[in-house]
Amino acid sequence: MNSPRSARPPVTSLYVHVPFCARKCAYCAFYSEAASGELINRYVGALIRELELVAADLKPRTIFFGGGTPSLLNLRQWEQILGAMDRLNLRRATEWTVECNPATVSLDKARLLRAAGVNRLSLGVQSLSAALLDRLGRVHTRQAAFRSFDTLRKAGFDNLNLDLMFAIPGQTLKLWRETLTEATAMGSEHLSSYEVTYEEDTALYAQLQAGAVSADEDLACAMYDELLERAAAACFVQYEVSNFARDRDASPRPATTRLPAYACCHNVNYWRGGSFYGLGPSATSYVRGVRAKNWSNTRLYCEQLEQGRRAIESREELPPLARAGETAAFGLRMVTGWPFASFRWITGYELRREWGGDIAQLVQEGWGRLTPSRFRLTPLGLRFADSAAQLFLRP
Repeated sequence: MNSPRSARPPVTSLYVHVPFCARKCAYCAFYSEAASGELINRYVGALIRELELVAADLKPRTIFFGGGTPSLLNLRQWEQILGAMDRLNLRRATEWTVECNPATVSLDKARLLRAAGVNRLSLGVQSLSAALLDRLGRVHTRQAAFRSFDTLRKAGFDNLNLDLMFAIPGQTLKLWRETLTEATAMGSEHLSSYEVTYEEDTALYAQLQAGAVSADEDLACAMYDELLERAAAACFVQYEVSNFARDRDASPRPATTRLPAYACCHNVNYWRGGSFYGLGPSATSYVRGVRAKNWSNTRLYCEQLEQGRRAIESREELPPLARAGETAAFGLRMVTGWPFASFRWITGYELRREWGGDIAQLVQEGWGRLTPSRFRLTPLGLRFADSAAQLFLRP
Protein backbone atom coordinates (compact mmCIF):
# COMPACT_ATOMS: atom_id res chain seq x y z
CA MET A 1 0.00 0.00 0.00
CA ASN A 2 1.29 3.45 -0.86
CA SER A 3 1.88 5.84 2.00
CA PRO A 4 -0.09 9.14 2.00
CA ARG A 5 3.13 10.96 1.11
CA SER A 6 3.89 8.77 -1.91
CA ALA A 7 0.30 9.05 -3.10
CA ARG A 8 0.53 12.84 -3.40
CA PRO A 9 1.36 14.19 -6.84
CA PRO A 10 4.84 15.76 -6.96
CA VAL A 11 5.39 19.52 -7.09
CA THR A 12 5.97 20.65 -10.68
CA SER A 13 7.57 24.07 -10.24
CA LEU A 14 11.04 24.90 -8.88
CA TYR A 15 12.62 28.28 -8.09
CA VAL A 16 16.32 28.58 -7.20
CA HIS A 17 17.67 31.81 -5.71
CA VAL A 18 21.28 32.67 -6.48
CA PRO A 19 22.08 35.48 -4.03
CA PHE A 20 25.28 36.87 -5.55
CA CYS A 21 25.83 40.10 -7.48
CA ALA A 22 28.87 41.96 -8.68
CA ARG A 23 27.35 45.04 -7.03
CA LYS A 24 24.07 45.80 -5.27
CA CYS A 25 21.73 47.86 -7.47
CA ALA A 26 20.21 51.01 -5.98
CA TYR A 27 16.61 49.82 -6.34
CA CYS A 28 16.99 46.16 -5.35
CA ALA A 29 15.21 44.84 -2.26
CA PHE A 30 15.83 41.15 -3.02
CA TYR A 31 18.32 39.35 -0.82
CA SER A 32 21.73 39.50 -2.47
CA GLU A 33 25.35 40.18 -1.59
CA ALA A 34 28.68 40.86 -3.25
CA ALA A 35 30.26 37.83 -4.89
CA SER A 36 32.97 35.88 -3.08
CA GLY A 37 34.55 32.85 -4.74
CA GLU A 38 34.83 30.83 -1.54
CA LEU A 39 31.26 31.59 -0.42
CA ILE A 40 29.82 30.84 -3.87
CA ASN A 41 31.48 27.40 -3.84
CA ARG A 42 30.05 26.76 -0.40
CA TYR A 43 26.61 27.89 -1.58
CA VAL A 44 26.75 25.51 -4.57
CA GLY A 45 27.44 22.59 -2.25
CA ALA A 46 24.60 23.60 0.07
CA LEU A 47 22.18 24.08 -2.85
CA ILE A 48 22.95 20.57 -4.09
CA ARG A 49 22.19 19.21 -0.61
CA GLU A 50 18.88 21.10 -0.59
CA LEU A 51 18.02 19.71 -4.02
CA GLU A 52 18.70 16.22 -2.68
CA LEU A 53 16.34 16.80 0.26
CA VAL A 54 13.35 17.81 -1.90
CA ALA A 55 14.00 15.81 -5.09
CA ALA A 56 11.65 12.97 -4.15
CA ASP A 57 8.74 15.44 -4.10
CA LEU A 58 9.72 17.23 -7.31
CA LYS A 59 8.97 16.61 -10.95
CA PRO A 60 9.52 20.08 -12.39
CA ARG A 61 7.75 21.21 -15.50
CA THR A 62 9.07 24.74 -14.92
CA ILE A 63 12.39 25.81 -13.39
CA PHE A 64 13.49 29.38 -12.73
CA PHE A 65 16.95 30.44 -11.52
CA GLY A 66 16.68 34.02 -10.25
CA GLY A 67 18.69 36.34 -8.08
CA GLY A 68 20.87 38.04 -7.52
CA THR A 69 22.75 37.18 -10.68
CA PRO A 70 22.68 33.48 -11.63
CA SER A 71 24.88 34.16 -14.66
CA LEU A 72 27.64 35.19 -12.22
CA LEU A 73 28.31 31.52 -11.47
CA ASN A 74 31.31 30.20 -13.39
CA LEU A 75 31.37 27.18 -15.70
CA ARG A 76 32.58 24.77 -13.01
CA GLN A 77 29.91 25.88 -10.55
CA TRP A 78 27.19 25.51 -13.16
CA GLU A 79 28.53 22.07 -14.11
CA GLN A 80 28.24 20.96 -10.48
CA ILE A 81 24.63 22.16 -10.18
CA LEU A 82 23.57 20.76 -13.55
CA GLY A 83 25.27 17.45 -12.81
CA ALA A 84 23.40 17.12 -9.52
CA MET A 85 20.09 17.98 -11.19
CA ASP A 86 20.76 15.33 -13.82
CA ARG A 87 21.56 12.74 -11.14
CA LEU A 88 18.34 13.64 -9.29
CA ASN A 89 16.25 13.51 -12.49
CA LEU A 90 15.33 17.19 -12.31
CA ARG A 91 16.34 18.31 -15.79
CA ARG A 92 13.24 17.47 -17.83
CA ALA A 93 11.36 20.75 -17.46
CA THR A 94 9.47 22.03 -20.48
CA GLU A 95 10.39 25.60 -19.51
CA TRP A 96 13.69 26.38 -17.78
CA THR A 97 14.60 30.03 -17.24
CA VAL A 98 17.86 31.55 -15.99
CA GLU A 99 18.22 35.27 -15.25
CA CYS A 100 21.33 36.91 -16.72
CA ASN A 101 23.11 40.21 -16.33
CA PRO A 102 24.50 41.47 -19.66
CA ALA A 103 27.89 41.97 -17.98
CA THR A 104 28.23 38.28 -17.08
CA VAL A 105 27.09 36.57 -20.28
CA SER A 106 29.64 34.49 -22.20
CA LEU A 107 29.20 32.19 -25.18
CA ASP A 108 30.70 29.20 -23.35
CA LYS A 109 28.36 29.64 -20.39
CA ALA A 110 25.32 30.15 -22.62
CA ARG A 111 26.14 27.01 -24.63
CA LEU A 112 26.58 24.99 -21.45
CA LEU A 113 23.17 26.07 -20.17
CA ARG A 114 21.49 25.42 -23.51
CA ALA A 115 23.00 21.93 -23.78
CA ALA A 116 21.79 21.15 -20.25
CA GLY A 117 18.17 21.91 -21.12
CA VAL A 118 17.82 25.60 -20.22
CA ASN A 119 15.57 26.98 -22.96
CA ARG A 120 14.64 30.48 -21.75
CA LEU A 121 16.89 33.31 -20.58
CA SER A 122 15.86 36.59 -19.00
CA LEU A 123 18.24 39.45 -19.65
CA GLY A 124 18.26 42.23 -17.04
CA VAL A 125 18.65 45.22 -19.35
CA GLN A 126 16.58 47.68 -17.22
CA SER A 127 17.53 50.68 -19.38
CA LEU A 128 19.40 51.49 -22.57
CA SER A 129 20.45 54.92 -21.30
CA ALA A 130 24.02 55.07 -20.03
CA ALA A 131 23.14 57.77 -17.48
CA LEU A 132 20.17 55.81 -16.11
CA LEU A 133 22.14 52.58 -15.88
CA ASP A 134 24.61 54.47 -13.74
CA ARG A 135 21.79 55.92 -11.60
CA LEU A 136 20.45 52.39 -11.01
CA GLY A 137 23.88 51.07 -10.08
CA ARG A 138 23.97 48.56 -12.93
CA VAL A 139 27.36 47.08 -13.82
CA HIS A 140 26.66 46.66 -17.54
CA THR A 141 26.73 49.20 -20.38
CA ARG A 142 24.14 49.72 -23.09
CA GLN A 143 26.57 48.18 -25.58
CA ALA A 144 26.81 45.07 -23.39
CA ALA A 145 23.03 44.64 -23.55
CA PHE A 146 23.06 44.40 -27.35
CA ARG A 147 26.21 42.29 -27.39
CA SER A 148 24.95 39.77 -24.84
CA PHE A 149 21.60 39.45 -26.64
CA ASP A 150 23.45 38.50 -29.83
CA THR A 151 25.61 36.03 -27.86
CA LEU A 152 22.52 34.28 -26.50
CA ARG A 153 21.06 33.98 -29.99
CA LYS A 154 24.36 32.53 -31.20
CA ALA A 155 24.20 29.95 -28.40
CA GLY A 156 20.86 28.75 -29.75
CA PHE A 157 18.32 30.45 -27.48
CA ASP A 158 15.04 31.19 -29.24
CA ASN A 159 13.07 32.29 -26.15
CA LEU A 160 14.54 35.45 -24.62
CA ASN A 161 13.04 37.96 -22.22
CA LEU A 162 14.15 41.55 -21.75
CA ASP A 163 13.63 43.18 -18.34
CA LEU A 164 13.05 46.94 -18.42
CA MET A 165 12.26 49.56 -15.76
CA PHE A 166 10.39 52.84 -16.03
CA ALA A 167 9.81 55.85 -13.78
CA ILE A 168 13.52 55.79 -12.96
CA PRO A 169 14.61 59.06 -11.30
CA GLY A 170 15.82 61.34 -14.08
CA GLN A 171 14.08 59.35 -16.81
CA THR A 172 12.04 61.50 -19.18
CA LEU A 173 9.24 60.30 -21.46
CA LYS A 174 11.59 60.91 -24.39
CA LEU A 175 14.27 58.63 -22.89
CA TRP A 176 11.66 55.96 -22.17
CA ARG A 177 10.42 56.07 -25.75
CA GLU A 178 13.97 55.69 -27.02
CA THR A 179 14.55 52.65 -24.80
CA LEU A 180 11.28 51.06 -25.92
CA THR A 181 12.13 51.67 -29.58
CA GLU A 182 15.53 50.03 -29.24
CA ALA A 183 14.36 47.19 -26.98
CA THR A 184 11.42 46.13 -29.13
CA ALA A 185 13.64 46.26 -32.22
CA MET A 186 15.90 43.60 -30.66
CA GLY A 187 13.23 41.01 -31.40
CA SER A 188 12.91 39.20 -28.06
CA GLU A 189 10.06 36.78 -27.52
CA HIS A 190 9.10 38.28 -24.16
CA LEU A 191 9.18 41.67 -22.47
CA SER A 192 8.84 42.44 -18.76
CA SER A 193 8.62 46.04 -17.65
CA TYR A 194 8.25 47.26 -14.09
CA GLU A 195 7.75 50.66 -12.52
CA VAL A 196 10.52 51.58 -10.10
CA THR A 197 9.39 51.11 -6.53
CA TYR A 198 11.06 52.70 -3.51
CA GLU A 199 11.60 49.75 -1.17
CA GLU A 200 12.93 50.30 2.32
CA ASP A 201 16.57 49.33 2.88
CA THR A 202 17.56 50.31 -0.66
CA ALA A 203 19.80 53.12 -1.79
CA LEU A 204 16.99 54.56 -3.91
CA TYR A 205 14.64 54.73 -0.91
CA ALA A 206 17.31 56.58 1.07
CA GLN A 207 17.66 59.07 -1.78
CA LEU A 208 13.87 59.59 -1.80
CA GLN A 209 13.81 60.17 1.96
CA ALA A 210 16.67 62.65 1.67
CA GLY A 211 14.87 64.59 -1.08
CA ALA A 212 17.55 63.78 -3.66
CA VAL A 213 14.94 62.18 -5.95
CA SER A 214 11.17 62.42 -6.27
CA ALA A 215 8.37 60.24 -7.62
CA ASP A 216 6.08 61.60 -10.35
CA GLU A 217 2.90 59.49 -10.55
CA ASP A 218 1.53 61.33 -13.60
CA LEU A 219 4.75 60.70 -15.52
CA ALA A 220 4.76 57.05 -14.43
CA CYS A 221 1.21 56.63 -15.77
CA ALA A 222 2.20 58.26 -19.06
CA MET A 223 5.17 55.87 -19.32
CA TYR A 224 2.93 52.87 -18.66
CA ASP A 225 0.54 54.02 -21.39
CA GLU A 226 3.51 54.37 -23.74
CA LEU A 227 4.63 50.85 -22.82
CA LEU A 228 1.22 49.40 -23.69
CA GLU A 229 1.13 51.24 -27.01
CA ARG A 230 4.68 50.41 -28.09
CA ALA A 231 4.45 46.76 -27.00
CA ALA A 232 1.23 46.23 -28.96
CA ALA A 233 2.73 47.92 -32.03
CA ALA A 234 5.67 45.49 -31.81
CA CYS A 235 3.25 42.50 -31.74
CA PHE A 236 3.65 41.76 -28.03
CA VAL A 237 0.52 40.56 -26.24
CA GLN A 238 0.00 41.83 -22.71
CA TYR A 239 -0.99 38.89 -20.52
CA GLU A 240 -0.18 40.32 -17.07
CA VAL A 241 0.19 43.81 -15.64
CA SER A 242 3.92 44.00 -16.41
CA ASN A 243 4.46 41.11 -18.83
CA PHE A 244 4.16 40.88 -22.59
CA ALA A 245 4.84 37.94 -24.89
CA ARG A 246 4.79 37.27 -28.59
CA ASP A 247 2.40 34.81 -30.16
CA ARG A 248 3.33 32.44 -32.93
CA ASP A 249 0.74 34.28 -35.00
CA ALA A 250 2.04 37.50 -36.55
CA SER A 251 -1.28 39.21 -35.78
CA PRO A 252 -1.88 38.44 -32.09
CA ARG A 253 -5.25 38.83 -30.40
CA PRO A 254 -5.70 40.35 -26.93
CA ALA A 255 -4.99 37.80 -24.19
CA THR A 256 -8.47 38.06 -22.67
CA THR A 257 -9.21 34.34 -22.80
CA ARG A 258 -5.88 32.64 -23.58
CA LEU A 259 -2.15 33.05 -23.06
CA PRO A 260 0.27 34.03 -25.84
CA ALA A 261 2.69 31.31 -26.95
CA TYR A 262 5.75 32.76 -25.20
CA ALA A 263 4.10 33.57 -21.86
CA CYS A 264 6.27 32.60 -18.88
CA CYS A 265 4.65 29.40 -17.59
CA HIS A 266 6.64 29.51 -14.34
CA ASN A 267 5.20 32.90 -13.39
CA VAL A 268 1.71 31.88 -14.50
CA ASN A 269 1.91 29.09 -11.90
CA TYR A 270 2.54 31.75 -9.21
CA TRP A 271 -0.38 33.87 -10.37
CA ARG A 272 -2.68 30.85 -10.47
CA GLY A 273 -1.87 29.80 -6.90
CA GLY A 274 0.16 26.71 -7.81
CA SER A 275 2.62 24.93 -5.53
CA PHE A 276 6.36 25.46 -5.95
CA TYR A 277 9.59 24.75 -4.15
CA GLY A 278 11.90 27.71 -3.56
CA LEU A 279 15.53 26.83 -2.83
CA GLY A 280 18.47 29.01 -1.85
CA PRO A 281 18.88 31.80 0.73
CA SER A 282 15.67 33.86 1.29
CA ALA A 283 13.65 31.72 -1.15
CA THR A 284 9.99 31.05 -0.39
CA SER A 285 8.20 27.77 -1.04
CA TYR A 286 4.45 27.27 -1.32
CA VAL A 287 3.65 23.58 -1.15
CA ARG A 288 0.13 22.26 -0.61
CA GLY A 289 -1.04 25.36 1.23
CA VAL A 290 2.03 25.73 3.47
CA ARG A 291 4.35 28.68 2.91
CA ALA A 292 7.95 28.27 4.06
CA LYS A 293 10.79 30.79 3.87
CA ASN A 294 14.52 30.07 3.94
CA TRP A 295 16.91 32.17 6.02
CA SER A 296 18.03 35.37 4.29
CA ASN A 297 21.64 34.72 5.23
CA THR A 298 23.90 32.77 2.90
CA ARG A 299 26.31 31.58 5.59
CA LEU A 300 23.50 30.42 7.88
CA TYR A 301 21.81 28.78 4.91
CA CYS A 302 25.01 26.85 4.16
CA GLU A 303 25.51 25.87 7.81
CA GLN A 304 22.01 24.42 8.05
CA LEU A 305 22.33 22.38 4.86
CA GLU A 306 25.82 21.19 5.81
CA GLN A 307 24.20 19.74 8.94
CA GLY A 308 21.72 17.85 6.78
CA ARG A 309 18.56 19.90 7.29
CA ARG A 310 16.56 22.45 5.33
CA ALA A 311 17.48 26.07 6.10
CA ILE A 312 13.90 27.13 6.84
CA GLU A 313 13.34 30.21 8.99
CA SER A 314 9.53 30.13 9.13
CA ARG A 315 6.46 28.15 8.09
CA GLU A 316 2.88 29.34 7.80
CA GLU A 317 -0.31 27.52 6.89
CA LEU A 318 -3.08 29.93 5.92
CA PRO A 319 -6.76 29.10 6.51
CA PRO A 320 -8.45 27.91 3.28
CA LEU A 321 -10.41 31.14 2.70
CA ALA A 322 -7.31 33.30 3.21
CA ARG A 323 -5.41 31.08 0.76
CA ALA A 324 -8.21 31.44 -1.77
CA GLY A 325 -8.22 35.22 -1.31
CA GLU A 326 -4.48 35.41 -2.03
CA THR A 327 -4.98 33.25 -5.11
CA ALA A 328 -7.79 35.51 -6.30
CA ALA A 329 -5.65 38.62 -5.77
CA PHE A 330 -2.61 37.29 -7.62
CA GLY A 331 -4.67 35.91 -10.49
CA LEU A 332 -6.32 39.25 -11.16
CA ARG A 333 -2.94 40.57 -12.33
CA MET A 334 -3.45 38.48 -15.45
CA VAL A 335 -5.34 39.92 -18.40
CA THR A 336 -7.46 36.76 -18.58
CA GLY A 337 -8.62 37.37 -15.02
CA TRP A 338 -10.35 34.43 -13.34
CA PRO A 339 -12.51 31.91 -15.17
CA PHE A 340 -14.99 30.89 -12.49
CA ALA A 341 -14.60 27.17 -13.17
CA SER A 342 -10.80 27.39 -12.86
CA PHE A 343 -10.98 29.31 -9.60
CA ARG A 344 -13.41 26.77 -8.15
CA TRP A 345 -11.19 23.86 -9.20
CA ILE A 346 -8.03 25.45 -7.73
CA THR A 347 -9.44 26.83 -4.48
CA GLY A 348 -12.74 25.06 -3.82
CA TYR A 349 -14.49 28.44 -3.53
CA GLU A 350 -16.98 30.29 -5.71
CA LEU A 351 -15.46 33.64 -6.71
CA ARG A 352 -18.86 35.25 -7.35
CA ARG A 353 -20.26 34.08 -4.00
CA GLU A 354 -17.41 34.88 -1.60
CA TRP A 355 -16.26 38.06 -3.36
CA GLY A 356 -19.51 39.18 -5.04
CA GLY A 357 -19.55 42.59 -3.37
CA ASP A 358 -15.93 43.29 -4.27
CA ILE A 359 -16.55 42.31 -7.88
CA ALA A 360 -19.60 44.60 -8.04
CA GLN A 361 -17.57 47.49 -6.61
CA LEU A 362 -14.82 47.09 -9.20
CA VAL A 363 -17.34 46.84 -12.05
CA GLN A 364 -19.08 50.00 -10.86
CA GLU A 365 -15.77 51.88 -10.71
CA GLY A 366 -14.86 50.78 -14.23
CA TRP A 367 -11.98 48.64 -12.95
CA GLY A 368 -13.61 45.26 -13.54
CA ARG A 369 -15.52 43.38 -16.24
CA LEU A 370 -17.93 40.55 -15.41
CA THR A 371 -19.12 37.96 -17.94
CA PRO A 372 -21.05 34.72 -17.38
CA SER A 373 -17.82 32.71 -17.37
CA ARG A 374 -15.17 34.95 -15.78
CA PHE A 375 -14.19 38.15 -13.98
CA ARG A 376 -11.21 40.21 -15.06
CA LEU A 377 -9.83 43.70 -14.63
CA THR A 378 -10.27 46.32 -17.33
CA PRO A 379 -7.20 48.11 -18.72
CA LEU A 380 -7.83 50.84 -16.13
CA GLY A 381 -8.16 48.24 -13.39
CA LEU A 382 -4.92 46.55 -14.43
CA ARG A 383 -3.08 49.83 -13.99
CA PHE A 384 -4.14 49.79 -10.35
CA ALA A 385 -4.11 46.01 -9.91
CA ASP A 386 -2.43 46.13 -6.49
CA SER A 387 -5.25 48.27 -5.09
CA ALA A 388 -7.90 46.06 -6.69
CA ALA A 389 -6.25 42.95 -5.31
CA GLN A 390 -6.46 44.24 -1.74
CA LEU A 391 -10.24 43.87 -1.86
CA PHE A 392 -9.95 40.08 -2.27
CA LEU A 393 -7.67 39.37 0.69
CA ARG A 394 -9.27 37.67 3.68
CA PRO A 395 -7.95 37.13 7.22
